[in-house]
Amino acid sequence: MTTSDFSGPLHGSDLEGPVLESLDTLETALTLQPLGDNRFRATSERDRFGRIFGGQLLAQALYAASRTVDEHAPHSLHAYFVQTGASDTPVDIAVTAVRDGRSMATRQVTVTQGERTLLTAMASFHSNGAETVLESAPPDVEGPEAMPLLQHWVHRVPPALRRHAQNWIDVPPAVELRIAEPTNFLGGPQVPGPRSHWMRLPRPIADEPALHTAMLAYASDYLLLDMALRNHPEPADYRSLAAVSVDHALWLHRPVRFDQWHLYMQETVEIAGHRALIRGTIRDRGGHTVASSSQEVLIRPVANQP
Repeated sequence: MTTSDFSGPLHGSDLEGPVLESLDTLETALTLQPLGDNRFRATSERDRFGRIFGGQLLAQALYAASRTVDEHAPHSLHAYFVQTGASDTPVDIAVTAVRDGRSMATRQVTVTQGERTLLTAMASFHSNGAETVLESAPPDVEGPEAMPLLQHWVHRVPPALRRHAQNWIDVPPAVELRIAEPTNFLGGPQVPGPRSHWMRLPRPIADEPALHTAMLAYASDYLLLDMALRNHPEPADYRSLAAVSVDHALWLHRPVRFDQWHLYMQETVEIAGHRALIRGTIRDRGGHTVASSSQEVLIRPVANQP
């Protein structure tokens, strides 16, 4: 597929088919095969990075844990990315029931591939009341219709980044991402301050709260690492630095319908040595805070890699 200007609607564009295909493979990856004793086996979405995307592992861990809890909805996930995995090999997900209380439940989740541990996580569930609500104003940013798709910026990348950038068109994420500036990995400038983008699933999915929450967990992993490079005080890009996510935390404040638009505001909290901390807030279009995220990333000059 050739690079084109994706500043208009996704529907009817050359990108629509690939994005829908990516969502199909993600839904398949979340069709967990029960193995007994709260263990599951699953496939992976389409390979975009030469490895399993961390957001997929987050979604599978949270969704598998949800399958073992009867009455409570997830309210937090704390995960560590341990090792990378291969997209062409199934993963095994083991859930351990740590606690089942009257209003809360706790699960430990481990995602493995053969002898390799890819992710370990703790997930907490709670039957939340609806009495107290902090009112929020709608976000003071342009709506998604006024922002170009992420892939719009591919045709502006420097020649050295073109081969990697084209991957975001040929094998796009399973979510529609709209952003007002190019990301660092697409040649965007290094500037201080927060950045926001709109995101949603490109079509409706099953009316299952746990599935929508898992899809949100998947999307919450996008562009956090890029924020650390965007805000880095020294020259930083994907050619001179090796950057990986170390851990990921997600707090779920409200039920989510992720086939509707959500605004993801991200900011770099701190960069110290080779580590950076990024924080995110996810709001629905009415301004209600649906979820909060935090991720620590490791950034090293390529010459320092072992």
